[in-house]
Amino acid sequence: MSIFEYAPAPESRAIVDIKGSYGLFVNGEFTDGHGTPFKTVNPATEEVLAEVAEADASDVDAAVKAARKAYDKVWGPMPGRERAKYLYRIARILQERAREISVLETIDNGKPIKESRDVDVPTAAAFFFYYAGWADKLEHSGYGSTPLGVAGQVIPWNFPLLMLAWKIAPALACGNTVVLKPAETTPLTALLFAEICQQADLPPGVVNIITGAGATGETLVGHPGIDKVAFTGSTGVGKAIARTVAGSDKKITLELGGKAANIVFDDAPMDQAIEGIVNGIFFNQGHVCCAGSRLLVQESVADEVLERLKRRMSTLRLGDPLDKNTDVGAINSAAQLARIHELSDVGEAEGAGRWSPECELPANGFWFPPTVFTGVSQAHRIAREEIFGPVLSVLTFRTPSEAVEKANNTPYGLSAGIWTDKGSRILDIAGRLRAGVVWANTFNKFDPTSPFGGYKESGYGREGGRHGLAAYLKGADA
Repeated sequence: MSIFEYAPAPESRAIVDIKGSYGLFVNGEFTDGHGTPFKTVNPATEEVLAEVAEADASDVDAAVKAARKAYDKVWGPMPGRERAKYLYRIARILQERAREISVLETIDNGKPIKESRDVDVPTAAAFFFYYAGWADKLEHSGYGSTPLGVAGQVIPWNFPLLMLAWKIAPALACGNTVVLKPAETTPLTALLFAEICQQADLPPGVVNIITGAGATGETLVGHPGIDKVAFTGSTGVGKAIARTVAGSDKKITLELGGKAANIVFDDAPMDQAIEGIVNGIFFNQGHVCCAGSRLLVQESVADEVLERLKRRMSTLRLGDPLDKNTDVGAINSAAQLARIHELSDVGEAEGAGRWSPECELPANGFWFPPTVFTGVSQAHRIAREEIFGPVLSVLTFRTPSEAVEKANNTPYGLSAGIWTDKGSRILDIAGRLRAGVVWANTFNKFDPTSPFGGYKESGYGREGGRHGLAAYLKGADA
């Protein structure tokens, strides 16, 4: 879809050895599941990659018991300086096997290889390095140093390895053991991580990985042997989990959906702002809970911004995710593609103007072109509901107060972006936005030292930074 011609630069699949079938990882070993196995596919080609075991209630129970035994006998009593050595070892192995992991992530998820290679895997390793450094310093965290016990963790399909690192690294650093369930459409890098745990000689039962769909996650969350629930995913599922946990003594953190406002003022650094808009909504095909899917532009520069944005969108390259030139990869699943189509069609029916650059979509796989809607009002569904795809809604404003009002007019509160040349305006607007993370003249910047989380229907609790320890220590508020 680019105006330029690029020679293909494919990454080789040869570095990855995808097995025909995968079992569950329980107590340091791979075992057969007792549920009905399911298939994971390459969303760019619809090729079946592997058959994966499904964990039933008995498998979940076995994993929780293995985690409890490891917590009581080995990991909980282990000095923090010794736990740190394992986390450092895991981080180094992630770096050593980065190319292999990146290719596998792209094949199973559909995201461009340059994003897996340059963002997901390096950041995952950084989280393990960072929390390894905390393992023997918990008494200085402000949250105490007593772990909770066994953590049940459920992660989504948009950042399979990175979300695993966000969950597992702080839990282990604090002395907890974990049972983690990856998304059913993207289980392969979690299962590769299980091999890394073996390679790092992590004691059996400290990390357990069970695969399956929603029923498996529901069983894990409801298991009485779990002390802590951590979930990243949709707001609807998050509400169901909160109801399940209510009345118990389980601690819980929820990182849920979003509908972030990306606010561009008339004095914004325009070249940087256009790149920030593109990164905010088209990074990872828009499969980002903090994606800047609502663009709020000051009226005086709205025409200029749209002209520049469309020109930039015309240079994006959609296609083979393993090609290092690719900017926009495949949608993760047929179900997600149908959801994006549904809401995009609704936006057009509601009267918004729809535009996509000319591009040829591959014949096989799940694809959707980068799309921008103009003439959007706050009443439109595309301005209110999370689309979770490469679809941008554009609204305009006249004054800073109107921008804040429109930005906050959403049930979500995960993130926001501000683009302006005035530092005083950044501080003023950021302080009035109901969002867990506010970026200034940038977007989608993450660091293991910085906490991340939302307000309202975007969840509660924080992941990352010192604050991320609170979710896994007794006596902390999070």
